[in-house]
This record gives sequence, structure tokens and C-alpha cells, in this order.
Amino acid sequence: MTAGGSEPPRLLIRGLSQIATPAGTAAPLRGAALGEVDVVEDGFILCEGGRITAVGAMSELPALRGEVEELEGTGLSAIPGLVDCHTHACFAGDRVEEFALRAAGASYEELHAAGGGILSTVRATRAAGESGLADALALHRAWMVRSGTTTFEAKSGYGLDRETELAQLRVIREAGGVPTFLGAHAVPPEFSEAGAVAYLEFLIAEVLPEAADLAEAADVFLERGAFDRDEARRYLVACRKAGLELRLHGDQFTESGAVPLALELGARSIDHLESTRSAGIAALAASDVTAVLLPLSALFLGRPMPPARALADSGAVLALATDFNPGSSFSESLPLVCSLACTQLRLAPDEALVACTTNAAHVLGRADRKGRIAPGFDADIVLLGAEDWRYLAYHLGGPVVHTVVQGGEIALAGSA
Repeated sequence: MTAGGSEPPRLLIRGLSQIATPAGTAAPLRGAALGEVDVVEDGFILCEGGRITAVGAMSELPALRGEVEELEGTGLSAIPGLVDCHTHACFAGDRVEEFALRAAGASYEELHAAGGGILSTVRATRAAGESGLADALALHRAWMVRSGTTTFEAKSGYGLDRETELAQLRVIREAGGVPTFLGAHAVPPEFSEAGAVAYLEFLIAEVLPEAADLAEAADVFLERGAFDRDEARRYLVACRKAGLELRLHGDQFTESGAVPLALELGARSIDHLESTRSAGIAALAASDVTAVLLPLSALFLGRPMPPARALADSGAVLALATDFNPGSSFSESLPLVCSLACTQLRLAPDEALVACTTNAAHVLGRADRKGRIAPGFDADIVLLGAEDWRYLAYHLGGPVVHTVVQGGEIALAGSA
């Protein structure tokens, strides 16, 4: 809807050099289908009421009556609005000092153990208050749009208390994001003596009932120094009973049982997987759990890249995301993720596009209306400043995003 509450006007995007969209109608896409992208040359896209109503070659464009806003696409290519299915975008403060220390040789795990890392952002996020968090997320959301992201997920987990966790979820929801309850991100200082189990009891009894009304999914950091497999199971089972979808941060630094737990509980996704080896790859390939890969985080921390090629070749469901956060992946750019997917993860540009559109939308339960340029889908469209859509991954770190259409309205105009 427009600011006044009326439907957006009809929008015709015409003369596009290419329109690229994941093939077919199914989701998620895996195996050979992961790399299937339909491309229309010299095409048009017609949007009405915030939805796509027609897509095709210019030679097939019907006569249009009535008022139509036109957007000239000469020299541009179109892809679906990008879907970022794993972010921590609702935070205050920064960790630039930590970044400098890590550049000088300190490890992420050492900084976390010394009270930095996640707990550093917890202090800043608690201090910001709900209005401060709303301002911060609005800024981060604007950055995302400039990078072509039209749908985003964001997690709580930087409050680790009742008030701030719920405030994060409210802010994410009000900003149009998909909220995920990550109360089990770390053990806060006030529970350092009582321990992880006591903190989880607090989360389940005092925070989860209201969080379940605000969030769509729950997540847990299952890792050495955070929560172990039994603790993660206890939290996730309670969240599932409260009606939330399940997700896990797993195998980032160690294989600590995250993949078997994700399969046991029927999680929607397991995210990271930098340390996943052959048994975990085979288990994911035989399951419906999506492997969400976060190459920016691996790059930022100097960690091994996740085994994307092996996962894809085995038939696992893959998605890509930024992991945008202040400590281990300070970047909101899905185009950069696609570049890393092609240059470091050995995925093809077609596979990278599917992974951050249709498959990412599947993780968020929105694959029926997000992630494709097809009639009936939301009119979320990214125009790239190149005639070939593969510049999305090819132009490494460049200003490839030209125009962003969200819900049938221009959210970013001609920026490249």
C-alpha cells in the first residue's frame, strides 16, 4: 500500500535486456533444479495492486488501457527481490574495536570468552531502548534495500532479558521483517553463576509466552561456549510447543551435534555449517532441512568456507544469507554473498540466485509469493545496472543494484 493507504498504481517495466527468475513453481529447489533459471530477453513486467500480473517478451506486451506508470528498462536486467533469511540487523552500537583486535590476532572465541563478542552488543542494545533500536533497524534496512534486499529476517538475541528481547521482536515486526526469537544466543552476565540451564528456564517461563506471539521462528546458538545439544533441544522443544518454527546456528566452529538435532526436531534450517563434514552433508541431503550458508561470516572471521558444492551435489537444500551483524559479518550485501558463492563456494551464478530468492523465501515460509518474477507473486523486483543478470555475482562489490521495486512501488530509483 502507498503512504495514504491506497493501492500502488499499475507499473510497467519495459525494454529489459533480461528477466531472470528461478524456473518452475516448486520450492525449495534442489539437485539439478537448484541451477535452473528462466531468462526472458527484451522483456517486460507488469505490476498491479502490489503483485506481478504479467511477464514476457516485449513482442507479447498487450495494449494497456488506463493509467500506467512506466519504468524504462533499456540496458538493465531484472531479478527477483533478494531475500535475506538470516540477519541480526536489530542491534545498537558497533564492534569496530573488536574488529581491530581480531585483525591483530585475537580470535572470535577468545574475544567472546573475555566478555566481548555477543555480550558487548548486548550491553549496547539494552542501553538503546526500543526507540533507539527502531532507529538503528531503519538505517540498516535502508542499507539492505540499496543492496537489493526486499524481504529480510532478523533475530533477537542481543537483549538476553525479557524487556529487550521482546522489544527487538516488536521492532523487527513493525519494520516489516520476519522476526526470529534467538533468546538462546548466549548466557547473559546475570546468569553467569547460575548457568545455561537456569537461563533457559527463565527464557521458557518468562519470555517465550509473549515472544511466541511476536516471532515466527526460534533459533539457538549450538556451539562450544554457547549452548550444548541437550540445552538446545530443551529450548527448541519448548519453542515448538509454543507454535514457532525451528532454526539452529550449527557447526560454525565445531561439529557439536547440531545436524542430528535439526533432523530430529524437523527444523526449517540449520545455518553456518563451516565445520560440517561428510556425515553431516549426507544427513542433510537425505532431509528437508535447509542448509543456510553464510560465506560473509566465514570471510570476515577468516574461517573455512562451508561445503556448498558438496551439499549441492548431494542434493541438499541450499540457501544463502548475509548473517549481517556487528561482530562477525558487518555487511548487508547479498550481491557480495553471491560473488563469494561463485568464487569461493564453487556455486554457479544460477545456483546462487536461486539460493537467495526462492530457497531463502522457503526458509521464511514465503516461497508462494516471494523469490520469483511470475504472475501472482509480490511485485518485489531488482533492476541491475547491466544487460546480463549474472553481473549480480560478477561485479564484485560494485554498485550493481540500479533500481528496487518493492510491493509494486519504487523503493530505490536509478542508483547505479
